[in-house]
Amino acid sequence: MNQNNLDYLKEGLKYMGFGTNFNEELEKHVQRQQPEFQLTMQKPYFDSTMDYTLHFRRSDQSDMYFFNKYEATLKPDTSARETSQTFYVNKNSGITSREAYNLLNGRSVHKELVNAEGQHYKAWLQLDLGEKDLHGNHKVRQYHENYGFDLEKTLNQYNIKELQDPEQKEQMLRYLQKGNTLQVTALLEGQEVKRFIEASPQYKTINVYDEHMKPVKRETIQQKQETSPAASVKQEHAPKKSQQQDVVVEEKQEMKKSRRKGMSI
Repeated sequence: MNQNNLDYLKEGLKYMGFGTNFNEELEKHVQRQQPEFQLTMQKPYFDSTMDYTLHFRRSDQSDMYFFNKYEATLKPDTSARETSQTFYVNKNSGITSREAYNLLNGRSVHKELVNAEGQHYKAWLQLDLGEKDLHGNHKVRQYHENYGFDLEKTLNQYNIKELQDPEQKEQMLRYLQKGNTLQVTALLEGQEVKRFIEASPQYKTINVYDEHMKPVKRETIQQKQETSPAASVKQEHAPKKSQQQDVVVEEKQEMKKSRRKGMSI
């Protein structure tokens, strides 16, 4: 058994959000030197359950195993239908188990990706839950940085108490980028209220819910746009169009008088 390979697999499972519960079973499968094997897990999430099936395959050239992909199925406790997706793993990196849950719930996740040329880039990912391909997977929409959605700038438009603390603000950004729904303290008509928010990059905004997770208008907690004092003063003292015309007429009359008197201008 390749111990270094086993340790690497354990590290990958932990990073991908599957913890250490698989370690003992994983080691048994690696010791048997099977060509491939699967591990299954079920995790509860709020009002639903997630089923995971992890796929491992041994290399044809060595005794090393690779964690290539996993299938995730969201099973709501309500009458809503089940939703599934296969997520691929590359060098212990990819969509984590919690991010898979968020994606299957229709939310968006911000990830660093690599294109065909090996270049790294960042984008928001969202599943098109209304359509599947020939392999039974939902199409993945990508909203790149040049799409125009800036989460931090968007949040700054709202009266959210936690944004006033730099450390809490940083935690908020990381939490929302993972596709989570976040509870915040918002200001509504001068009163603090509990609200839940989540990123909505497709529409370049955020979704807002009340304490019962019912959608509410985001404008209710949006900061009011105040008019600039300098602009107000400038507008207040700026002469009206009629006044400007009167000044021009007066200047022309003064010029005619000066010419008649032989004065230089």
